[in-house]
Amino acid sequence: MTAGRYVALGSSMAAGPGIPPRVPGSPWPAARSARNYPHLVAAEVGFDLVDVTYSGATTAHLLTDAQWGTPPQIQAVTPDAALVTMTIGGNDIGYVPMLSAAAAPALLRRLPVLGSRMHDLLDPAARERALQALGASMRAVGTAVRDRAPRARVFFVDYLTLLPPPGQPAPPLSDAEADLGRRLATGLVDVTAEAAADAGCELVRAADASRAHHAWSTQPWTVGAGFPLAFLFGRPAPFHPNADGMRAVADLVIEAWRDG
Repeated sequence: MTAGRYVALGSSMAAGPGIPPRVPGSPWPAARSARNYPHLVAAEVGFDLVDVTYSGATTAHLLTDAQWGTPPQIQAVTPDAALVTMTIGGNDIGYVPMLSAAAAPALLRRLPVLGSRMHDLLDPAARERALQALGASMRAVGTAVRDRAPRARVFFVDYLTLLPPPGQPAPPLSDAEADLGRRLATGLVDVTAEAAADAGCELVRAADASRAHHAWSTQPWTVGAGFPLAFLFGRPAPFHPNADGMRAVADLVIEAWRDG
């Protein structure tokens, strides 16, 4: 007998691009790992897992927008769900894209179209505007999931820590770029917590648990700068969780489930 139906929603920070093996039959653009935290949780607790996490997803892709022909993720949430997890929001504010732009060769910033996009990603004012707009979208996600699965336990799972503390270098990012990344990370943590509280959801604090395991630490749970398409070759994508990070997040979710 299973523990119930578990629906996993979210972006690449939940999908686990580049952590082998890929979920058989899943869409290639999703880059969905069979060792992401939803799969690890389901295997240990005994859930019947429905994993619709998808790399590149925004809150709009959870609620209203198709992604590469795949319906909005919320359609997988049904009234019989026992658990729903959501790791989302970073793509809305350009968090990982901003870090990727900062780590890219400076030559790319001079290209006509790509350069313009990269300058926008690295513009603190533009990132702040995106962050300020995120709260309403995150609350809408939490509320919609609660409405569709009123008997489920619904967890927002925030992002693992990527960057070292202020004052510590994060090459090849400049100090200013790293500080902007930290501002986005802190804002995302705060917005996620507020959305969870406002929508009546629970919160799994992966960011707090991973402060000492940032990508530049001696025991990282995430990957730092690197080849952007590493996930195509069976290596975790830059600025994303590694296998240890996914295991750590799974343990946090399992602990929260069993303590509830």
